[in-house]
Amino acid sequence: MSINSVLIFCAGFGTRMGEITKVTPKPMVPILNKPLIDYAIDISLNANIQNIVVNLHYLPEQIEDHLAKFKKIKIIREIPTILETGGGLKNALSILGEEPVITLNSDTVWIGNNPIKSLLKAWDPQEMDALLMLIQTENAQAYQKTGDFYLDNTKRLTRRKKHTNAPYVYSGVQIIKTDLLKNINKKSFSINLLWDKILDNKKAFGIVYDGTWVDVGHPEGINVATNKLLNIKNV
Repeated sequence: MSINSVLIFCAGFGTRMGEITKVTPKPMVPILNKPLIDYAIDISLNANIQNIVVNLHYLPEQIEDHLAKFKKIKIIREIPTILETGGGLKNALSILGEEPVITLNSDTVWIGNNPIKSLLKAWDPQEMDALLMLIQTENAQAYQKTGDFYLDNTKRLTRRKKHTNAPYVYSGVQIIKTDLLKNINKKSFSINLLWDKILDNKKAFGIVYDGTWVDVGHPEGINVATNKLLNIKNV
């Protein structure tokens, strides 16, 4: 079972960025003069993923113009309404294919090992329907929430309970089987609905990233990511 497709999520409104994304889509927000989407593309290309798909909705022309320099990247627009992460994945299946796919958020910066390569190395299609890259909550840079998952000694995931903190954050990159999407009779929905089905079947697993991860979904994250990358350049 080969994995050779990635969907980079770029359709969102980027509301956590405030004024910044009123005129600039979040994937085009620069970190050290490089748009955020390029960091996601670099990770995908470095992992030798051949089928790279980007979904668009908000201010799509700016992203399309930028992506014109990447000859092999495929674009799918969500029109007339945004489809959220689950709906966006389902909408792109005709381009992504039937095999398990990688999904990747475009608002993070990774410093260290390529997270896609790490996921591919750990992926076990006989055992897993989803494999999520996790960050220890205490190590998540510029992260402002309370974690997402618990991880047991078999690397299976369970969700954070209400009113509690969880030790692991979902990093925004995963390998996931898409078969169960056909059982979700909605057009616009969160990928959480697919996760729920996989979690119920005890087929959701996680591994923990051993490098530095920065949440760049909000303005503070821009400064943190910039400083982290500058520190590397100055070493």
